[in-house]
Amino acid sequence: MHVAFVHRRGFGQFAALAAQLAQLGNEVSLITETIDQKIPSVRVIRHRAEAGPRADPHMARHMATPDHHARIGHRVAETLDAMVRQGLVPDVVVGHIGWGSMMFLKDVLPQVPVLGYCEFFYRSEGADIGFSPDDRPDLETRKRLRLRNIAQLLSLEAIEAGISPTHWQRSLYPADAQGRISVCHEGIDTVRFRPDPTASATLPDGRVLTADGPPIVTFVARDLEPYRGFPQVLEAAAKVVHQRSDALFVCVGGDGVSYGVPPPGGGAWKDHLLKSLDIPRENIVFPGAVPHSLLRQIYQISSAHLYLTYPFVLSWSVLEAMACGALVIGSDTAPVQEVIRSGKNGLLVPFFDTDALAEAILGALANPERHLGMRAAARRTVERRFRLAECLHRQQNIIEKLAGKPFRSAHGTAA
Repeated sequence: MHVAFVHRRGFGQFAALAAQLAQLGNEVSLITETIDQKIPSVRVIRHRAEAGPRADPHMARHMATPDHHARIGHRVAETLDAMVRQGLVPDVVVGHIGWGSMMFLKDVLPQVPVLGYCEFFYRSEGADIGFSPDDRPDLETRKRLRLRNIAQLLSLEAIEAGISPTHWQRSLYPADAQGRISVCHEGIDTVRFRPDPTASATLPDGRVLTADGPPIVTFVARDLEPYRGFPQVLEAAAKVVHQRSDALFVCVGGDGVSYGVPPPGGGAWKDHLLKSLDIPRENIVFPGAVPHSLLRQIYQISSAHLYLTYPFVLSWSVLEAMACGALVIGSDTAPVQEVIRSGKNGLLVPFFDTDALAEAILGALANPERHLGMRAAARRTVERRFRLAECLHRQQNIIEKLAGKPFRSAHGTAA
């Protein structure tokens, strides 16, 4: 079977699936702007990257992002059309619908079934917008968000089926589309991400951390910013270290802004927040973005792992930490509540309550043995619901049903 993946930023959520399909002898193509990794036997076709939303005084209000998405969609359509003219017609297309890449796919391949990755549908109520007490979306914001969904709505009309990683993320999509969207996570490699009591982590500054040393509180985000609760983590850290001077907070992530807005005056949220907080520098370390192998070791040595998020996309990091047997202290927000049952396989606290967060951290550091059952239950949760092999099997079943034909197996025959 020939599967064509479409994703702006390389393989993204499709990396494990693409690698497995190629390894089994299926034909696999990736249509993308940039490439994030190399996968053997996968054909990579890059289309020209489109500049971001442009300010045009003649453009209708709030149309900069829809225009950007349409331009991306045109590039993907041109690429697919060139593939067709070369005889490279896929049996099925799997792609992310959020950036416009899939808008014109059916105009090029009207008979080819399409599976859309449905990650996040923007809403002015019930999700990230309006979650913060000081965020009151006005009429202009509501209109902008509605227009931001244009690419997804056009894509939803054309795709035969979709997948979302969590039930809550699927619930954000229009009701008439949800019946075509299956809940299926990309999967967590529980063989690689597993508990290891002998693990150690060597940080970029050379210091070596172990689980049997001073207690280590970990926090991981793509960027250290409010959407992932970084201000609350720092406030709680300031409270914790005044009672536990031996605690070390390891905050992994970049200084940019992946979601939301920069701090007043620009720069990094880390620098902006530390100006007003009393946290001894010996109690906190910022290693920046680190390799995945080091990230795994950080999870394995963690005394308590913090995962706070606005009601937004669920990060792989929390599931990887749980697979490593970390004690996760998370926010009682969707979709974290879908994964963690407080007191069973982790702890949940109100997102904005830094006193509750600090108390939970102090409790975890004071009585580590009391939380061993939660750590074990956290790993069982990931093994039962997010194990990579089972998620890949489910994804393949969805695609086979959509395409009406089986994949090749490792023996070169139909699976």
